[in-house]
Amino acid sequence: MGKLNVYIALPVMNESDNISSLLECLNDQNTDNFKVVVCVNQYDSWWNDKEKIKICHDNQKSLKLLRDSKDLDIHVIDKCSPGMGWTDKKGGVGWARKVIMDFVSDNADVNDIIISIDADTYYPPDYINSVVTFFKDNDSISGLSIPYYHKTNFNSTSRLILRYEIYMRYYLLNMIRINNPYCFTALGSAMACSVRAYRKSGGLTPVIAGEDFYFLQKLVKTGEIGLWVPTVAYPSSRFSDRVTFGTGPALIKGVDGDWSSYPHYHFSDFDKIENTFSLFGELFENNIATPMDYFLAGQSSSSGIWEPLRRNYKDTGNFIKACCNKVDGLRILQFLRKNHVNNTTPDEKIMADYLQKFYEDNIDKYLLEELVNLDYLKSDLRVLNELRDFLFSEELKIRESRFTNLGNINK
Repeated sequence: MGKLNVYIALPVMNESDNISSLLECLNDQNTDNFKVVVCVNQYDSWWNDKEKIKICHDNQKSLKLLRDSKDLDIHVIDKCSPGMGWTDKKGGVGWARKVIMDFVSDNADVNDIIISIDADTYYPPDYINSVVTFFKDNDSISGLSIPYYHKTNFNSTSRLILRYEIYMRYYLLNMIRINNPYCFTALGSAMACSVRAYRKSGGLTPVIAGEDFYFLQKLVKTGEIGLWVPTVAYPSSRFSDRVTFGTGPALIKGVDGDWSSYPHYHFSDFDKIENTFSLFGELFENNIATPMDYFLAGQSSSSGIWEPLRRNYKDTGNFIKACCNKVDGLRILQFLRKNHVNNTTPDEKIMADYLQKFYEDNIDKYLLEELVNLDYLKSDLRVLNELRDFLFSEELKIRESRFTNLGNINK
């Protein structure tokens, strides 16, 4: 593959305090072969809202900082100045990412790369080059879910971000363990794709929240995503109510001790998902029961779960693909939530049992002993950080291993 053009997709809202450090971060990259496409955005009605007017003025500061930058190739999409902002019927970070990526898709070559970032995230100097190298070596791969790590200062929010990150890593490790195609962590600050894949997937859907999750899910359905590059994005661990779920809302709920939206689903429920996926081939020939039937029956408006797919897909391969598309990442999450409703086992107990079952030979014995009395509300932050770091280390290993075991796709 020849030279790739690289486009950095950056949505900005109320980020003037972070713009300078981000521009410095981008200037420090060990490549200058990229163009930054920024959408500074807000609802136009905020200009007349006393509670939101500060964001409007902050966005104007960001516009000036971006336009005054002389060291980077920056294209600014103004969706914040009076008369330029979102209407009440559409808007938010989902629309901002879509506008940026659509602009890139309209102006780029199919082999070019889109790297999605956020203004409050630190990217080490090797970040862009590592992503570009991945796509050069793996031109058949549609997208990339990039490793991440929230920096903590052991302050009042550290317990919250550690708890949330442990939840995310536990989820991903189980999804990779069962070799599920939807094993990704969706962070808009740490994902990338080729322009070809963006077009093939139909582009990013601008949902109110979770646009990164739905986009990566679309990439899985139309191709394959990678999990491993030898670099890490470092997102901010700040409070934010801009979207209805994700890091910011999790921290806001966590302050009040509400982790009901981010529980540790029992690892045995992931096994049920694995068993269901393993039966897709046999389901083409026989109407056999699967561990997820009771849930899927409630999600389907048709009389049967699998029969409509048998009628539409006449060979095993396409039928299996259709089953994977039907039981997608969203359905899997809904299944896990439904199974968890009546689960009274504390998250700490589930985590301790999980580590004893799958990592007893790998984990430090001292940490394993600490986990017997793990309490997310009371345990020393050092213990929570060691747990997060252990899961992070194991996740990096398994990300790289899974990538390698996909048949050496880079060869």
